[in-house]
Amino acid sequence: MPLNIVLIEPEIPNNTGNIGRLALASGSHLHLVKPFGFEINDTRLKRAGLDYWQHLPVTYYENIDEFFNINKNEKMAFLSSHGKKNHWDIPFEDNLFLIFGKESVGLPKNLLEKHPNSLFKIPLYSEHVRSLNLANAVSIVIYEGLRQLDI
Repeated sequence: MPLNIVLIEPEIPNNTGNIGRLALASGSHLHLVKPFGFEINDTRLKRAGLDYWQHLPVTYYENIDEFFNINKNEKMAFLSSHGKKNHWDIPFEDNLFLIFGKESVGLPKNLLEKHPNSLFKIPLYSEHVRSLNLANAVSIVIYEGLRQLDI
């Protein structure tokens, strides 16, 4: 797998379903960290993921601590509107873990403080927009990574 998409406590099933479809289309692995704001069997999740969900490489984690314990030796980049560096400056490499926060509040503050040098943003060019839709943000970052990796 070229890239790993990590969703920390996703809240909106349609976003997660769309991101699942994106993961499969891009050859990426999806990692979902509980608690979720929906049930995995939610029809909205399945509808957004269409009939692709059963083919999706996905790993589930009971909580954020379990995710970091299992993947502690992996290279990671954290995406947040609080990042100082732009997403195209991420040092993309095979198997990189791209960490995204929940739709309502983003990444937990302790992660922002713990990983300031690995914190990236997608630039926004309007003062009237706080953030992008999660599925759109993941798409932008994944395809920039694939472009840089020349895949």
